[in-house]
Amino acid sequence: MFAIAIAASCASASAGAPIARIQSMLAKPTMLCGRFDQTKHLAGMKKPLASHGRFCVVAGKGVLWRTLKPFPNTLRLTRDEIVSFQGERVAMRLEAKQEPTVRMINSVLFSLLSGDLGQLDTLFEVDGSVDGGAWNVALKARQPALAKAIGAISLDGGAYVKNIQIAEASGDKTFIVFSEIKTGEGAMGPDEATLL
Repeated sequence: MFAIAIAASCASASAGAPIARIQSMLAKPTMLCGRFDQTKHLAGMKKPLASHGRFCVVAGKGVLWRTLKPFPNTLRLTRDEIVSFQGERVAMRLEAKQEPTVRMINSVLFSLLSGDLGQLDTLFEVDGSVDGGAWNVALKARQPALAKAIGAISLDGGAYVKNIQIAEASGDKTFIVFSEIKTGEGAMGPDEATLL
């Protein structure tokens, strides 16, 4: 999940108008869940790492990222912390009080998954283009520390974000495809609701 890397895509030079238009095209449900398929290409390794699972974004609460294959793992991101679960057990907890970057990372991930380009504009140079009902956006980190951690990101979609690509400074690349999107109260399963 941290490698939601985005290979910077070529986009139009006039960022202001397209970004406002893209923002207006995006649906803004209070709850959004679906499937993700993630492929991570590590620099120096021939075979990419593939995983898939479910994600839920709940406005005002946070993000739940549940990897189902190859190894079950659940990540909960809220404004104040990142918690990793192995089964029912908390395997790791990072709090924003101790790790100030947690809030920034969580803000970026939440904004990416919910398509909140206005929020992303504070941390990234945002460039985008629209073609009919589809759009794409390229993000370049404004701060050197963030550029080192995340690198360049590109995303595309329509009413929802469909694809995210992340190109990390290390040379690693991550591709995430979202599908089976559901919104509203029935989108989240009972087991997921207890975790977020």
